[in-house]
Amino acid sequence: MGGPARMFWAWARTLGVVGLLGVLLWRVGGGAVLDGLALIDGRAVAAAVVIGAVTTVCGAWRWSLVAGGLGVRLPLRTAVAHSYRAVFLNATLPGGVLGDVHRAVSHGRDAGDVGRGVRAVVWERTAGQVVQVVLALVLLALLPSPVRSYLPVVGGLLVAAVLGAALAARVLPRAGRSRWARAARAVAGDVRAGLLARRTWLGVLLASATMVAGHLATFLLAARTAGATAPLSRLLPLTLLALLAMGLPLNVAGFGPREGVAAWAFGAAGLTAAQGVATATVYGALVLVASLPGAAVLLGRRIPNPLQLGRRTLPVLGRREAAQRG
Repeated sequence: MGGPARMFWAWARTLGVVGLLGVLLWRVGGGAVLDGLALIDGRAVAAAVVIGAVTTVCGAWRWSLVAGGLGVRLPLRTAVAHSYRAVFLNATLPGGVLGDVHRAVSHGRDAGDVGRGVRAVVWERTAGQVVQVVLALVLLALLPSPVRSYLPVVGGLLVAAVLGAALAARVLPRAGRSRWARAARAVAGDVRAGLLARRTWLGVLLASATMVAGHLATFLLAARTAGATAPLSRLLPLTLLALLAMGLPLNVAGFGPREGVAAWAFGAAGLTAAQGVATATVYGALVLVASLPGAAVLLGRRIPNPLQLGRRTLPVLGRREAAQRG
């Protein structure tokens, strides 16, 4: 897809999200949203910052594990700094994934292998999404929610998709030099080394589950802050649906599908759409505040520009690796 086409779709996506938010505010009114934001206090901000620190460190740990499995070393301290920067960029730029793209390319250039750096981020994000979907299906099946009656169909489709992918992996040739054969070998090798290796799979699973729990805790905190008084057993599946909607790269500074799904879910569950939009908006504000250390990483002079750092340190790393081999 050429540059003009990409620009057209980027603008179309942005305008679509802005239009969605405009319709939501027109339907529910801006008063509930402003009232919810006004209820954010110091305790809510402090709790969000602590939860954000836990989820960011877990994400950095998962990234470090996967990158190490793929053969590109990534110290945890560096991963935490770059993860905070990525969270901040994701929360402030359209699409919700530009921060991850930036950290993937930056780490790849630092390590001297952009391809592996990008694949490490792709696989660790994929692992997180898989864990989140599995936990979501379990919780939505156990707790009352507007989508509970549809779960058997969704579960069946997911099982069919997994079986189809497994069958395709067995049918496609793994030997030879064709593009499909090379891709199949690369995917299988990455999954074995980066996700399923004995030293990585448990850490990836624990980190992903902790991150899902942290995001849900922040959403529940936002719901309580916005004035929702429903029991947690009733709020949890609603916030989980909104959290799943955040996985769509169709937002502007984090806002968009999250608010739309929250409005629908809260309304379908017998609450109000205005409360759903207020909860999602407060969540976005809390996440933005919790990501502010990423702005310090982005602007701070103590952490060099990753592109310049890569150019300066690659020769040094090469000499160290040669000395270790010798």
